[in-house]
Amino acid sequence: MAITTALTDRLGIEHPVLCAPMARVSGGKLAAAVSQAGGLGLIGGGYCDPDWIDTEFAAAGNARIGIGFITWRLEQFPEVLDRALERQPAAIMLSFGDEKPFAGKIKAAGAALIAQVQSLEQAKRAADAGADIVIAQGGEAGGHGANRGTFSLVAEVVDALADIPVVAAGGIADGRGLAAALMLGASGVLLGTRFVATTESMAPEAAKQAVAAESGDVTVKGSTFDKARGFDWPAPYALRTFRNSFAERWEGKDLPESAIAEFEEAAAVANMEIAPVVAGEASGIIRDVPSAAELVPRIVAEAEQKLRGATAFCSTP
Repeated sequence: MAITTALTDRLGIEHPVLCAPMARVSGGKLAAAVSQAGGLGLIGGGYCDPDWIDTEFAAAGNARIGIGFITWRLEQFPEVLDRALERQPAAIMLSFGDEKPFAGKIKAAGAALIAQVQSLEQAKRAADAGADIVIAQGGEAGGHGANRGTFSLVAEVVDALADIPVVAAGGIADGRGLAAALMLGASGVLLGTRFVATTESMAPEAAKQAVAAESGDVTVKGSTFDKARGFDWPAPYALRTFRNSFAERWEGKDLPESAIAEFEEAAAVANMEIAPVVAGEASGIIRDVPSAAELVPRIVAEAEQKLRGATAFCSTP
């Protein structure tokens, strides 16, 4: 039983599974592994470091991959988009800002425009901008996000965008989540936290092991780590990470230079009591660190099993 959807048809992929373009985590090796396993991997273009982007495209080799950007940051460095498009990516994903200024260039280059949104209003804006695929991201997601829950947001966006494939994101890490997303009308899933804990991920080993061990109960949202890194994120977006001593000390406070220096030193050596483990609530259902190459078909096989078993809930009159 193959799971064929509007997403697999639009992107020309075997499985309706996308790897989130997590900054400094989703590198070329991870993106390539996901694509070669039948999904689509997206390099984390993040804060628009062109040299890092070049390095990770090279690391992906000949794999068919895409790249994602933080849109408000791309507005500050628009030339980085041109550099990425020279690599002929399968898709460009934009998150956290207006897609319209970049949509024409992306589509003219032959790349699919994927827009990640956190509200119905943003979904309609993305559709008007010409998005080929819309990702409805619930607040359960790791990293930056807003407040809507995944289930209700996905269903609402699906109802509003009848002609555009909708992808579910936030709190999804296995085949159960993929099956549930399909039942909501989504055409696939975008996974972030699940791919943090893979062998190809660029996350520190300590972060991978933490994701595979902790409950979703330990995640919190805040702005402390953005302040420590010098990033001025716009409202309403906050960063979901694991709770640690640094966040507990400084959340809601101004950071002195000594605290920033402490953070930078900790980040350099992956001290996760001070530097963040960026992860979402799905960490509570992750218990291993497999290869992405093995993980993608595992998720799809589990979803197929769940979908087949769903008939058990239906009685014949």
